[in-house]
Amino acid sequence: MAWPNKKKAPDDYFIPLVHPETKKECPVPERGWRNPPATMKKLLDAGLIVFGKDEATQPTRKYLLSENMYENVPSLLYFAGSDDSLLSSMGIPFDTPKSVEVTKRVIESVCNGNDIVMDFFAGSGTTGHAIFDLNKKQGNNLRFILVQVDEKCDESIAKNYKFKSISDLSIKRLVEAGKLFENFLDDKGFRFFKVDTSNMADVYYAPDQVTQGSLDLLVDNIKADRTDEDLLFQVLLDWGVDLSLPIKKESIQGKSVFFVDDDALVACFDLRINEALIKELAAKEPLRVVFRDDGFESDAVKINAEQIFKQVSPHTEVKAI
Repeated sequence: MAWPNKKKAPDDYFIPLVHPETKKECPVPERGWRNPPATMKKLLDAGLIVFGKDEATQPTRKYLLSENMYENVPSLLYFAGSDDSLLSSMGIPFDTPKSVEVTKRVIESVCNGNDIVMDFFAGSGTTGHAIFDLNKKQGNNLRFILVQVDEKCDESIAKNYKFKSISDLSIKRLVEAGKLFENFLDDKGFRFFKVDTSNMADVYYAPDQVTQGSLDLLVDNIKADRTDEDLLFQVLLDWGVDLSLPIKKESIQGKSVFFVDDDALVACFDLRINEALIKELAAKEPLRVVFRDDGFESDAVKINAEQIFKQVSPHTEVKAI
């Protein structure tokens, strides 16, 4: 029950405990008690402090087995070695990588089969590797989110291994780890995202900033360098749709159409969308459908789109960005 810090404890942490039988003061730890007086009193009242046969013995803390029946992770995990050789076999240079086996022990001790594990310091991707292993060998359905800042690799790694950033290295590790489990990445895998600015162009200007010549620049509200996939994932985020859902891309009426989790969400960001395409998509009765605001063939088609869905698939939520 000794004070654990290097700095001296406050003075009231040195108040002696009185032996219940001899009524004499017992020794105080050299650095003081671990707990303040109020906590020590609660422990005394609860009978959770053990005294020796007389005041010469320093009191100790009593722990009840009944309160420690469900401890999943021991204080120490004994593991000899590192995963340097494992990463070397994958062609990945990384100093002092976390151990897959230790990471698996921690994850399986605190997670159930359908949990999401988040690692804010992805590094070499050990957490993802460990979850691949647990899912394949134990039949779990764990998922992971790995976060890595855009940290550049040193010059030797960039030159000899072609990894420009730590995240490049993490991605390579996950791909190589997936190969260790036959056919595993075919139906599981992972998606890689970069944090970026909004896809939407800044079209808000004060009246004195707008000229006749600049009006054409304000027609398209989407930045010119953004892809259809960029727009799709923005929509998924806006609607709170799971980013790991299956996505397929089809050509309908000559336009590229995305289907997320079959018909949970349908998206088409092509230009010159006509009523024929809208009717065909409405016939699929998706839960949600989204288009570009300027993607319709005409204003009349844009106005009719919502009416078509109301008639054919009234439960569909229609949105334009």
